Amino acid sequence: MILVVIGGEAAVGMVLPWAVLGLAALADLVVSRRAGRSVTCDLPPEVFVGEGLELSLTVAPGAARMTGRLAWPEGISGPEDIRFEAGQDGAMAACVPCRAIRRGVWRLEQLWLAWPSRWGLFDMVPRVTLDLETRVVPNIRLVQSGEITTNVQSALFGQKENRAIGEGAEFHQLREFVKGMDVKSIDWKRSARARSLVAKELRAERNHHVIVALDNGYLMREEIAGLPKIDHAVTAALATAWAAAIGGDLVGHYSYDVQPRSFSAPEPGRRAFARLRSWSAGLEYVTRETNHTLALTELNARTPKRSLIIIFTDFVDATSAELLIDNVAVLAKRHLLVFVTIRDPETEALVETAPEDMNGVAMLVAADQSLRERRLVLERLARLGVTVLDTSPGQLTARLISTYLDIKSRELI
Repeated sequence: MILVVIGGEAAVGMVLPWAVLGLAALADLVVSRRAGRSVTCDLPPEVFVGEGLELSLTVAPGAARMTGRLAWPEGISGPEDIRFEAGQDGAMAACVPCRAIRRGVWRLEQLWLAWPSRWGLFDMVPRVTLDLETRVVPNIRLVQSGEITTNVQSALFGQKENRAIGEGAEFHQLREFVKGMDVKSIDWKRSARARSLVAKELRAERNHHVIVALDNGYLMREEIAGLPKIDHAVTAALATAWAAAIGGDLVGHYSYDVQPRSFSAPEPGRRAFARLRSWSAGLEYVTRETNHTLALTELNARTPKRSLIIIFTDFVDATSAELLIDNVAVLAKRHLLVFVTIRDPETEALVETAPEDMNGVAMLVAADQSLRERRLVLERLARLGVTVLDTSPGQLTARLISTYLDIKSRELI
């Protein structure tokens, strides 16, 4: 600056390089300004929670070494940086794998692109406004695939029913008495009219009430295997509701946290499943503590008929579970209960792994005490006659449906 004020040949020598650099920068901006102006996006309109999806992005005209970054919403997780590759007609394309981790309607609104200018003097970082929306819904993949339908029909109306002839409580049909059948199954009055021995064939009673009770308190927001516990519970609840509907039972639902939230009386068939699916899709993630006393007392008052009640819940320790056990005991006097909790694989891994330092020892002791208290609570519930299902997220749905079919075949309701 001093040389410019003084003037002379030195000043000219200093100004000339800066002028050349300024002209080069301006030219670089001019030749680079059109790149990356048009962005085409493709996102599935609906996806099941816990499943992956793919976001397709196309930028035209593209630019070499283009990268991007998305503002991911809470319900969808994806990579922090996006790499584009050369596509057709000079465009740049990227297929971004992501995963649905929260139910709800989620929008992708902002995309930042970045690429070096034509001569490398600048980094071009424009912000593009997107108009993408996807709906994350409860997972009914097993229902859509027909796997549950096949298994339930085979179990209830196939081999099991043939083996259980004469052991049911509901009249099925009359048939001719043949050697090897139970003599107690003979209907003597009808046999007298027909002048030949006729036997009654019975089957398992249908039209039982099955109620899915979901604890939606803050403990059910804890993430296990990449999803909140409540979403694992909803997936298993929907699968079991579909199995119950195929089995001829009536299905209802109930949710609660600090107080009872919603109750739907048991209904038959697919209508109950459709209502349950719609209701569970709008189930919010809350931070309120669960009041088991109020919730289970209300549930007991709303279900005068003996029912199969499947309770999805969780607890921290034996002390906090005392009120839960007391209220479950009252409910178990009238109804058949299935108590469902979800194990934390990380806590179990801490117990099974040898610690490397004192911090590891402290974590191992705490994890072991937590698992021991949890086991004591579940044993107390089992002694009350409650069917306890404590399993990992990956086995929850299969084990719950198997438990339902076992209860159904043994006519415990």
